[in-house]
Amino acid sequence: MGSSVAIEVSHLSKVYEGKVTAVEDITFQVSQGEVFGLLGPNGAGKTTTMRVLITVLRPTGGSARVLGLDVVAQATKVRQLIGYVPQERAIDRFLTGREHLQLLASLYHLPKDRAAKRIEEVLKLVNLEDKADEVARNYSGGMKRKLDIACGLIPDPKVLFMDEPTLGLDVQSRLKIWEHIRELKARGITIMLTTNYLDEADQLCDRLAIIDGGRVKAIGAPNELKSGLGGDVVTLTLAPGDLDRVEGLAQALKAQEGVRAVSVKQNVLDIRVTSPEKTLPAILNQVVARRCQLEFVEYHRPRLDDVFLAHAGRRIDNPDDSAVP
Repeated sequence: MGSSVAIEVSHLSKVYEGKVTAVEDITFQVSQGEVFGLLGPNGAGKTTTMRVLITVLRPTGGSARVLGLDVVAQATKVRQLIGYVPQERAIDRFLTGREHLQLLASLYHLPKDRAAKRIEEVLKLVNLEDKADEVARNYSGGMKRKLDIACGLIPDPKVLFMDEPTLGLDVQSRLKIWEHIRELKARGITIMLTTNYLDEADQLCDRLAIIDGGRVKAIGAPNELKSGLGGDVVTLTLAPGDLDRVEGLAQALKAQEGVRAVSVKQNVLDIRVTSPEKTLPAILNQVVARRCQLEFVEYHRPRLDDVFLAHAGRRIDNPDDSAVP
C-alpha cells in the first residue's frame, strides 16, 4: 500500500450473530488528507464499516488497514493514531468542557504538560475557550458537538473518524461544524465521515461512497458522480386523481427519444433527459395526449439525490420507497 493511502478497505464483510449481514464485500481507499464520506440511509452499513475501522468490531471477512496497519492484527497501534467522534453524545452534563478533555487526556496517557497544552489547542480549534469552564449541561446542541469533536482531537490523530457529525443540529450549528471540518482538513488531517445528509456530502467530501443495503453502489467525487449520470432531470408532479395514468405515462416516456431513465414515486415522475430543450416539448405532448393534469414541473441539473436514486433505486430520505428501474 502506498504511503499516500490513509485507509484501505478490501472485500470487507460483517455478519452479526443471527445471520444479519450489515456489510457485504465493501472495497474502497481513502487518500491521506482528504475528506471521504460514506453516504447512505439509516441501516445502510455506514456505522458498522466505521466501527470495524476504529477496531471496535471484528470483520467477518475481508481486511482493512489504517495508515498501513491491519485493524485486527495491529489494533492497538491503530488506536494510537486515530480519533473518533461517535454519533451518540459521550458527554457528562455535570463536567465542564475542560474536565472532559482532561479525562480524555488521562485515558490517552498524555503527560501532564503535554495534556495541558493539547487541551488549550483543541479548545481554540473548536472555539470553546470562553466556555471551557462551564458545565456541559449549559451547552447548546452545537457546543456539545464541538466538545465531541474536541474529545476526538485530543490524541492529535492522523485520521479522524466522525459518525454523523451534524445529526440533529440546527442549520447554523451544522454550518459551524462544517467550518471546523474544513479547518481540520486544511491542517492535513484525513477525515472519514458517515452521513445521510446529501448537502453535507456534497459540500464537505472530496470523494464519497454511496452505500445501501451493506454494499457500495458508487464511488467518486460528488461532481463526477453527478455528471456521470449524463443528463438533466425533469420532474413532473401529476394531480392526485391521475394516479392510475402514471404508469402508462412512464412507459410512454421511456420510449421517447432523448429520455434516458424514468422513475416513479406515487404521482411524481423523475425523468432523466439528454437535452431538456429538445425533450421537454415531447414530454409535455405525452402528458396532454394521455389527458394527465400537471400540478408542477421542475427542471434541474443532476444532484446527489438523483445519483443516489440512480444507483440505489430509491431516494435516500425514505428507505421504503422503491423506484421503477
